Amino acid sequence: MDAFYASVEQRDNPELRGKPIAVGGSAKRGVVAAASYEARKYGVRSAMPSITAQRLCPHLVFVKHRFDVYREVSQQIRKIFEEYTDLVEPLSLDEAFLDVTEPKQDVSSSFIDAAGIPSATLIANEIRKKIFDKTQLTASAGVSFNKFLAKIASDINKPNGIKVIRPDEALDFLEALPVEKFFGIGKVTAKRMHSMRIFTGKDLKEKSELELIQRFGKAGRHFFRMVRAEDNRKVNPNRIRKSIGAERTFFEDLKTEGDMLEKLIPIAEKVFSYMKTSDNFGRTVTLKAKTPDFQQITRSKTFNSEPKEKSLFISIVKDLLKNHFDEIQEVRLLGVQVSNLQKDQKVTEGIQLEFDFWEEEE
Repeated sequence: MDAFYASVEQRDNPELRGKPIAVGGSAKRGVVAAASYEARKYGVRSAMPSITAQRLCPHLVFVKHRFDVYREVSQQIRKIFEEYTDLVEPLSLDEAFLDVTEPKQDVSSSFIDAAGIPSATLIANEIRKKIFDKTQLTASAGVSFNKFLAKIASDINKPNGIKVIRPDEALDFLEALPVEKFFGIGKVTAKRMHSMRIFTGKDLKEKSELELIQRFGKAGRHFFRMVRAEDNRKVNPNRIRKSIGAERTFFEDLKTEGDMLEKLIPIAEKVFSYMKTSDNFGRTVTLKAKTPDFQQITRSKTFNSEPKEKSLFISIVKDLLKNHFDEIQEVRLLGVQVSNLQKDQKVTEGIQLEFDFWEEEE
């Protein structure tokens, strides 16, 4: 989807249309969750501190997020996907992989190309049209023969566009692509590559697999394969969630342990509610804090079994803060995350049994 959260807000509030808006945060605090295309022209981006966004675009309009609405729209879009294939792998509320190699029988006959083969391009354009008709929102699509290329292609002609990368075009396309445009290469990795004089896919391709592994660890093997368009990952409709969490940015910095605990407990309760609703508890509990100068601190504790009692979970979170308060001292954000989730663990790992213990009275 194109600037999904911001586009939903502009759709629902005509006064915001054509204006630079940021969803989330405020003029003084918080982080931008999404920016409209009007705001992006000024350099405003998601995950940017609100104060930085305001400095780049003084007339930026901040809008409070409405995740319940975004989820509802996301479900509408998901139903459209499932009209064409059951192989849908969501990446987030606004993005998904679809495998349309063998589309559903009731739609496949409508999308046959000149060679008599179902056309992913025709299907993608039909899906984009249906999304707009249903939601009045625009979507962009990337079409190719593997997930890596489709993902990259989806960003090429945004907003409201489509990009197709055919098998005979893939290698030339990747060689000409700047490395920072590769899916999975962030700012830090791109900077390291630039220091190695790797600026494009062609430069990356000249490096041996051994050299890339030595410099980037196991990610080096991934980079070696991707620049050669080698990606055999299947679209997985049953992708397992890796973590559950929640966080909050505060209007004023918190400076005492008592103030932090007061704000942290509701966050922990929300995370526990998420776990209980999904029946998916985790063994690793992480406390996240962000200081006024945007330094992020995380402290974790892993247990042999999942804490499934609310009181126990809350006490674990409180202990993490108390035990590491000297390292945190002042914060603008607090968060709680749980990982090593039950549904992400292999059955072969076995199960940690629990017993109730009691003290025998004299």
